[in-house]
Amino acid sequence: QVNVVQSGGGLVQTGGSLRLSCAFSGIIFRDDVINIMSWYHQAPGKRREFVASISGGGSTHYADSVKGRFAISFDSAENRGYLQMNTLTPDDTGVYYCKMDQRGAIQSASWGQGTQVTVSI
Repeated sequence: QVNVVQSGGGLVQTGGSLRLSCAFSGIIFRDDVINIMSWYHQAPGKRREFVASISGGGSTHYADSVKGRFAISFDSAENRGYLQMNTLTPDDTGVYYCKMDQRGAIQSASWGQGTQVTVSI
């Protein structure tokens, strides 16, 4: 099981930037295991929604609402993942969750504890 510890977040004004990070331990790096890191956003009173993902090969995917504003990355040397968030708006307010999926020979899904992001007008 992968352990995920998140950090970052906080309060920022509209148009500002924040960087979220998550530290991983227990990731298996093997040819028969695909690791996919994702970020999700849960706005107040709403369900958790996909924001961005990055696979072990570096392929990235973004929700339409964050394309061009957010950037996901993964540092395999440090086992840390990041979500750089720019041009933030009040709609970006909520709790952000980091997730690590392992697929293939190992099947697991591990979530971080969540981190609050508040964007003020």
